[in-house]
Amino acid sequence: MSLRTVHELGRSVTVTCGNVELLTYVYAPDTPVLESPKPYIHPIRTLGGALVSLYRPHDHVWHKGIAWSLPNVGEHNFWGGPTYVRSRSYVQLDNNGSATHRKMTRLTSAEDRAEIGHTLDWTSQAGAPVIAESRSLTTTVLNPATWTLVFDTAMTNVSGAALVFGSPTTKGRENAGYGGLFWRGPRSFTGGVLQSPETTGGDELRGTHAEWFAFLGRHDETGQYSTILMVDDTANPRHPPQWFVRSEEFACLCPAPFFSQEVELPDGGTLRFRYAVVVADGDRGEQGSKLLAEHGRAALAETLAAQQAAGVRISLGMMKGKAGAE
Repeated sequence: MSLRTVHELGRSVTVTCGNVELLTYVYAPDTPVLESPKPYIHPIRTLGGALVSLYRPHDHVWHKGIAWSLPNVGEHNFWGGPTYVRSRSYVQLDNNGSATHRKMTRLTSAEDRAEIGHTLDWTSQAGAPVIAESRSLTTTVLNPATWTLVFDTAMTNVSGAALVFGSPTTKGRENAGYGGLFWRGPRSFTGGVLQSPETTGGDELRGTHAEWFAFLGRHDETGQYSTILMVDDTANPRHPPQWFVRSEEFACLCPAPFFSQEVELPDGGTLRFRYAVVVADGDRGEQGSKLLAEHGRAALAETLAAQQAAGVRISLGMMKGKAGAE
């Protein structure tokens, strides 16, 4: 099952398999400032062609497929919309920063693998430098019904001072620790099933510590199911993370490394995070989801080995940084 990439210069890269567009990575979007402009992945489809992402829903217009979104980075909001302020709830501030594409560093495709790599500049709403990022996305096909995406980011503090990464929960809002790699599912997935390694359920699982989480959603028109599963790399800071998950109001998954504890990153320090996203046709059941998680772990290991073989020398985890509770 051959993968190929289609590059719309200056805007996006689409990864296709056969006649199915698996994903489009929009690295230079035309997002309004108040939505904290940053790259996103949408649309996302299974190998069977089923759409498993949602773009700019009216309830949260800053939700866009899958995106690396951080609501509290020092004084900056790289999530979008208002900022949660302790004792005041959500307030629209002049702090909606941007993550802007700087340079494409890798774009390759082969029989079963496609790779995208680029660098980004994170700036404040006023344009001051905050973070320099190196990011890669690696797509692989496992079988006719399953594919994986490995998302890898290394963020270096270039602000000139220490940065504190947090969430609305670290600012005082209970059980709202969102931030990190965030997936928003289709409307028809509302009320779907959440799975962790230990249990199956719904919104009551929000805040659970786990290596992986899966979401089983059902499509309109066909009535068929799809499964989205995210795996947290064991070398990530705060592994296993708390998860921000929803099903009742809308479908989402987010391994949230700053859910209930802040992380301080000194000037010049680097944070690295790696995740595997597994996209599968059908409802695989509890044992099937555990097998998908194994596939995700294998993809993380294989991608890291390939990077090391290619001479990539980025230390795992947090370099020169220190982690601490609020």
